[in-house]
Formats: sequence, C-alpha cells, structure tokens
Amino acid sequence: MTQPALDPARIQPLANAVRALSMDAVEAAKSGHPGMPMGMADAATVLWTRHIKFDPKDTNWADRDRFVLSAGHGSMLLYSILHLIGVEEMTMEELKNFRQLGSKTAGHPEFGHAPGIETTTGPLGQGLATAVGMALGERMMNAHYGDDLVDHRTWVIASDGDLQEGVSQEAISIAGHLKLSKLVVLWDDNSIQIDGDTALSDTVDHRKRFESAGWMTLEVDGHDAAAVDKALNDAKMSDKPVLIACKTTIGFGAPTKAGTAGSHGAPLGAEEIKGAREALGWSHDPFVIPDEIYDGWRFAAELGGQTREAWDARLSASDKAEAFTAQLSGQPPKAALDALDAHIKQTLNDKPALATRASSGKAIEAFWQAFPGLVGGSADLTGSNNTHAPGMASITPDDFSGAYVHYGVREFGMAAAMNGLALHGGLRPYSGTFLVFSDYCRGAIRLSALMNQPVIYVFTHDSIGLGEDGPTHQPVEHLTALRSMPNVAVYRPGDAVEAAEAWKCALERTDGPTVLVLSRQKVPHVRQDDGSKNLSDKGAYVIREAEGDARITLIGTGTELSLAIEAQAKLKDKGVDARVVSAPSLETFLKQDASYRASVVDPKLPVVAVEAALRWGWDGLIGLEGGFVGMESFGASAPADALYEHFGVTADAVVEQALKRV
Repeated sequence: MTQPALDPARIQPLANAVRALSMDAVEAAKSGHPGMPMGMADAATVLWTRHIKFDPKDTNWADRDRFVLSAGHGSMLLYSILHLIGVEEMTMEELKNFRQLGSKTAGHPEFGHAPGIETTTGPLGQGLATAVGMALGERMMNAHYGDDLVDHRTWVIASDGDLQEGVSQEAISIAGHLKLSKLVVLWDDNSIQIDGDTALSDTVDHRKRFESAGWMTLEVDGHDAAAVDKALNDAKMSDKPVLIACKTTIGFGAPTKAGTAGSHGAPLGAEEIKGAREALGWSHDPFVIPDEIYDGWRFAAELGGQTREAWDARLSASDKAEAFTAQLSGQPPKAALDALDAHIKQTLNDKPALATRASSGKAIEAFWQAFPGLVGGSADLTGSNNTHAPGMASITPDDFSGAYVHYGVREFGMAAAMNGLALHGGLRPYSGTFLVFSDYCRGAIRLSALMNQPVIYVFTHDSIGLGEDGPTHQPVEHLTALRSMPNVAVYRPGDAVEAAEAWKCALERTDGPTVLVLSRQKVPHVRQDDGSKNLSDKGAYVIREAEGDARITLIGTGTELSLAIEAQAKLKDKGVDARVVSAPSLETFLKQDASYRASVVDPKLPVVAVEAALRWGWDGLIGLEGGFVGMESFGASAPADALYEHFGVTADAVVEQALKRV
C-alpha cells in the first residue's frame, strides 16, 4: 500500500467526523472546549492520515512518531482521532463519557489513561516544551542505534496560549539551538482566547520569534488541505525545527459562534450544533460515524501497521537489538547499581568530609558509564550542581552521542524537556539547579509526578548554608513544598554515604520523580556501618543509638544531621541519653509500616527535629508537642556559620529544646 495523491474532497468528510464527535461529546458532557477541535480538524486530519507514523495496534512501538496536543483543552480532537483511526481502547462509549469519572477521556489528555496519549497536557506551554525533550530523545537514541531503529518525528499542535506562556520561549530556544529538525509544531493561529481576540494582550510576531530562535517557519490556510499537506512535506525537508502557522477559524462551521470566544470553552448548545451540522453537510445523528468514514481513517492505520512491521523485521535482524531492548526497558542496569554499591563501601572506608553536592558528583562519576541512556544536565550551574562527570560528552547541534545537556538558564524548559526525554523511552534524565529555583521547575515536576515519570532533579544550595548570596537564594519553604507534592520522593542526605544511597534510591525508582536536595557547605562523615544495606531506602533509620535507656529522640536531615549527633554528646554530658535518627526522606519514612516507624521513632519518647528550613510538614512525624529547631523567616546575607548562629540552628538549640521535654 502506498499513500495516494491528496484528494481534498476525501479529507473533508474525515475532518468533519472529528468536528462532529468533538461538539457532540462536549455537548453530552455539558463541559469542554469544542472550538479548537473544530478549527484544527482539517490540519489534524491531513497530518494523521498522510504524515504521522502510527500503528493503532501497537501504540508503544518504539519508532512511532510522537504526537503532542499541547493545546490540551482541545482534547476531543485527539480522542476523536484515536477512535477514528482504530485505537481499540478509545471506544465510542468512551467518547460519550467525555469528562466523566473513570473515563479514558479526561478533560485534558492524561498520559496512561489511554493508548496514543503521549504526555499529559493542559498546563499551556508544557506540551510544547515536553515535545522538545521527545525530539531530543529521538536524536540521542538515533546517534547510538542509527536510522534503521530510530528515525521518527515529534509533531505538536499548539495554541495561541501555548505560545504566550513563558516556557515556550525557553523550549523553542533549546530546540532551535540544537537544530531539532524532527520537531514540527502546527500553531492553531485562530487569534481567539478566553478573553476574546488575542490582540487584547498579545501583538508579538510569533513567526519572527521562532525564526530568531533558529526555526524555519511557514504559514498556511489551516482549512486548505492541499496547503497543509505541502507545508508538512516541506517541514520534513528542513534541517531546523519547523513552526507552521495554520490560520484557522475557531469553532469552524458553527453558524454564530465560529470565530468567537463563545466557542472556546463551553458547549455550543443544541441549536448551534444543528446549524453546524447543516453548514458542514453532516447529516448523521450524534455519535454516529458512517462506515466509509471509518474506512478512510483506517487506511492510514493500515499504512502505519505496515511501517511498524517493517521496523520489527529490522529490529529482529539488528545486532543491536538486545542492547536497544534493554535500554528501552526503563530498568537501571545491574552494573550501574553494583558500581554504586562499590562506591558506597569505598566511601565508608575513606570517610570524606564533603558538601553533599560534591558527594553526589562522586556518586555520578562512579556509575554513569555503566548506565546507557543516562542523560545529565544543568541550568547553567554545572560547576555548582556537580552534575557533570569526567568524560561525559556534551550534546551539541552536530553530535547527539554525548550524555550531557547544557540547558542554559531555563529551569522550567529544562524540567519539561526532561519529562519528554523520560516519556520518549530509553533515557533516564537528571539535571540540576539551585533548590530555590525549584519554584521555576514546579509545574514540570508536578507533571513528572502525575505521569509517574522517573525524572531525577538535583537541587543544590539547599539552605541558609549557601551563605553570602542572601535570602533571594536561600530556600526555607521549598522542602515543605516539594514534600507536599504527591508521588515525589525527596531525599536530603546527611553525608557522602547517604548521598550515594539517595542516588541508588533514585535510579531504582521507576514510577515517579526523585528530588535530591544537596548542600553547598561541607558535612562531616557520620556513617559507621559496613554498607551492606541501603539505610536510606526506608526514609529514616537510627544512626546513633543511645548508650543507655533513651529518654528522647533527636532527628536530623542533611547538613543538620551532624548537629543532632553533636547535641546527643552534649546531652550525655548532662545525664540525658538520646537516640539520633537520620531522616533523609520524610515522606518515604511515613509510608513505612507502623512497626518499622515505631522501631525508629519510639512513640513513647519525646522528639526534637532539626532542619534549616520551615517546620511545616514535620508535625506528622514529631507531633504538635515535638521540638523543632529550624527557620521561621527568610534568611540573610552572611557567611554560613554566622547565619546558623544568628538564626539559632545549632546543637545548643537542639539541647535546649530536648531538655524542655525530658
């Protein structure tokens, strides 16, 4: 089978089926966004029936094209297409249950709800930014496995709102710099958003903006199938990423609401839908699709199936098949974990006093070469984050065989691109910035968690201990914010051994993101065990048992763990025996069973915790009556030692709190 010459008369009814299903589903739900699917139906139909490499019978095929509906509010566009092209799970019943509890057709596309949804979208700009990571992932895998196994494109439909979000600039800058020529964005240029005409708030020439970032740009009538088809063919020939501005009418076909904000985010209503059916020449009842329409869509599916079968044959014949399949598994290589174990034992022997950011760097150095697909990076803070290991080659526009990405000062774009790398498959991304700038990453971290993606965030300069840069750079509330997010594992290690253990926990976790929170200042070596167990993997453990009968439990994390140990000795001098607990991951510890929690933090004993951050989030562990030594305000500009003394985050303060409770 080969793709026939374009016949616009054949495309039109296929596109109208998308329009009809979209407006019918939104009407049935009494909620949703019909305008965008109706406006982009023509362009999307050309794309999906003539250009996308996709097999509905194997939607996880490794060399499929990726499609990202960045304009996620128009979710019925994607759901309608997946149904029409033959994705078995996207039944007509699912379309009828649009936006209902338990349906696969959520209000915005959600990764994992149904095959063919490549990423969760809806927070505008992030779909586009995630697609940049997917396109980068394709180039990196291609550099190692060649065109026979990796040669696919990433297609995006983006809205005016996507381009207005600031993360879009970060994303297109990264893509343009790296010349990600397999990335094509179709901009639904309809000049309408919720408030009305985009001219109310935006007069940017977006084509020039993309061109200045190193993109090729084209402009077409989004309702002219032949023009769209030509533009897509031209885009495939580009050596740059491509933006195609598709001039469309939102709510195309609606008699009174087309071209207005009235079709953007609300059902059209029965009378408007009746008029739209007449205008489009669509005489079928709601949710009724004629066989000839299905046949037209399924022709594209058959072509995709043939392409996938040919790829399967190439994979079977390839001498790289075993390595390729292993890399796609998502599991950390045993060799990398073994290298970390050996590093931990060596660290216990060497007893280094290092900043935990430096300890993290040593851990990366120990295992990275044994982990194919590991992708490091930093937001222009490589030397500060210690995320680059010796011998780790940088990704460049001309060479994607390396393992390190220089994202520039683009924290949000970096985090979203890492989601795309993880979603692409075969790659495990990590990158760094300062903890205080996790605020800039937060939207993407939330999607990492929502999509269960094993992205690793390395956040250094974790407290007032960073010193002279002052309160603008000193995080106090950020640990609480990150710990409060569902499905995020936060580790704040207290020495070099815990830093390596935290890395092992991060590598072994495949169902969600891990945050490593690391210090600028040195910490003493505190671990005294033999390294036979990863003591950090349950979130907290007893690091110093009381010499006699414990009368109080002291808990510390990160750089303050040594303060708790120092306080234990001072309390002993005063006749008070204390147990010291290290709690590198509070939320991980609180998920353990009651017996383990009680074995570490005895519920019969009073508790004092110390952490150079806010108390919020600690009460679930120490109780309302527990003592806490930490921050109650923003920091200040001064050397670290002076700041700890000034804000009362000291061993003496821990002793004082303890004596009040025994």
